[in-house]
Amino acid sequence: MSVDAAAFAEFPELRRLIDLRDGGWIFVPRRVDGELDRLDAVRTWPDGTADAIMINYVTDAAALRVDPSGGLVWMREGSLAEVADALLILPPPGSPNAPRFVRGIAPPL
Repeated sequence: MSVDAAAFAEFPELRRLIDLRDGGWIFVPRRVDGELDRLDAVRTWPDGTADAIMINYVTDAAALRVDPSGGLVWMREGSLAEVADALLILPPPGSPNAPRFVRGIAPPL
């Protein structure tokens, strides 16, 4: 078994992180006293919309999308697998099924 296959077998969430990376996400490790504390990632769109994910642990992650003015458009919390899966199927901004910010109406969580 290859090292990658062994890692994916033990930590299946890694496959989702690879899928995000391959989709143009930029990862930023957050360290406290030299130890990895959190893993963040961001993807920006040509129109200025941005998606972000914050990973504290495999059971604790959150993601969001903001419009170019910083308005919250979409948010999801849960396990890394749940949040990453939601991001992987989130339609691009401007597509017919993409969530959009409407002033005075909270985005679906």
